[in-house]
Amino acid sequence: MKIRSITCFSHPQDFDKKNLLYKLKTLIDDARNKFEQKGFEVQSTRLATVPFFEFLPAEQQTLWPKLAREFEEQIHQSGFDYLSLGSTPVEQPELIHQIPLMLSTTKDCFFGMTIADKKCGISLPAIHAAAQTICDASKLEKDGFGNRRLAALANVPPFTPFFPAAYSQGAKPAFSIALQTADDFLNIISRAKSLQQARHDLLSYLNHKAEQMAEVASILSKEFAVDFKGFDFSTAPYPQDWCSIGKAFESMGTPIAGSAGTLAAAAFIADVLQQGEWQKAGFNGMMLPVLEDNILAARTAENQMGIYDLLMYSAVCGTGLDTLPLPGDITPQEIAPLLLDVAALSLRLDKPLTARLMPIPGKKAGDLIKFESEFFADGRVLTYRNQPLSGLWLGNESFHLKSYGN
Repeated sequence: MKIRSITCFSHPQDFDKKNLLYKLKTLIDDARNKFEQKGFEVQSTRLATVPFFEFLPAEQQTLWPKLAREFEEQIHQSGFDYLSLGSTPVEQPELIHQIPLMLSTTKDCFFGMTIADKKCGISLPAIHAAAQTICDASKLEKDGFGNRRLAALANVPPFTPFFPAAYSQGAKPAFSIALQTADDFLNIISRAKSLQQARHDLLSYLNHKAEQMAEVASILSKEFAVDFKGFDFSTAPYPQDWCSIGKAFESMGTPIAGSAGTLAAAAFIADVLQQGEWQKAGFNGMMLPVLEDNILAARTAENQMGIYDLLMYSAVCGTGLDTLPLPGDITPQEIAPLLLDVAALSLRLDKPLTARLMPIPGKKAGDLIKFESEFFADGRVLTYRNQPLSGLWLGNESFHLKSYGN
């Protein structure tokens, strides 16, 4: 099992005032050594702040891109690989329009756009602003990679260790841990002789690994006076067949990932994660990033699995829509209905969901796509059949949905 990220959380006002970055750098250096001594490879270290509008000068928004770049340089110098400047609040959708400029001046800085939460409900203005920003971000980097660092968030709590969903809350520093577990699910499911054995072996393995890591996390928390928020064992993959959650579906006996039986496989895996006894932070759900999983990328390229199949799987405890390759000429009006459905599903089921959508410049539905990045699989642009919203959906309002069963 690999640690995908040790993610620290803080308020930037304490970077210099309390020498916080040095303290957190010392923490991650110590954490890396301690975890590696127990056999856990640490792939990255990340820092997430409170949402940027809370500390960037409100009266000087033209300076925000420059300040974002300075924060990025500062955290790089302190030993962190990536930075999240948090998410916009659902009640201030106008702030979403500031994100593309900050993306354009940074390389390793991530952002969220909150389109729904329990307090304010689903914001139609935020959905339309997020859809516009996704289209704008697709033009910032080759292959639409600007959207790799951007996601729409619905009902996502603070201290989630996976980016782009990560953001801090309050003044006290904290950390949480994201794991790469797709290969573990695949290996254990492939060896199991029954569903009962698969469930038992998975829970035994995951709980044991969590117990080993919790010992280290507890020591670090006490030593550095930094809160430990928990583990996120979501099924993060890597674009090789040996680390594919899509292959895990097929190893269970589902003929092809995307065919009938896939939802049951997804529900089974999510149920295992829900039963885990570790301290939980973030999603702890079934992660299906299409372009980061060889088998998922292949099955979508073969038209075995579509956008609304993936959204349906999220209904049984996925984490949302992730790295979906969309036509480069898609419009904000065409993206908005999909964000609306993600938001509605999130509130109705009372669960966190995200949408990281990636329009690919110059590509249309069905086109093959190849990436130079080792973290992205080759695939095909997805077909997305829709019509723009109209009528009441174009209003400038928010609305609430009670969760199912309440």
